[in-house]
Amino acid sequence: MNVLRNSVRLIGNLGDVPKVRKLDSGKKVANFSIATSEVYYDQSGKKVSETTWHRLVAWGKQADIAENYLRKGSEVAVEGKLTNRSYDNKNGDKSYITEVVVGSMLLLGKRTDKE
Repeated sequence: MNVLRNSVRLIGNLGDVPKVRKLDSGKKVANFSIATSEVYYDQSGKKVSETTWHRLVAWGKQADIAENYLRKGSEVAVEGKLTNRSYDNKNGDKSYITEVVVGSMLLLGKRTDKE
């Protein structure tokens, strides 16, 4: 059986337009976040809605797609792998971040014109 050891699939909505930049090498990278929501009923029967934000990074062709088609509120399905990295924040302290590196993306919902 073929099993992907580090794979994640998410369907959510963009919180803002992707931030796209071109590296010195000429390769593009896009950073954006999506929100996923879960609705359930707690023990008392009260309806509870929880939203989780996920940071995503797309490279190359996926960055082009993000730049040209994704808008704030866009619904998207992504598949990729989880990565962890660290950096030194403004105070000089080490901070850690978990991101999804996008392998594939499917645009959901209706098509909208570029703003």
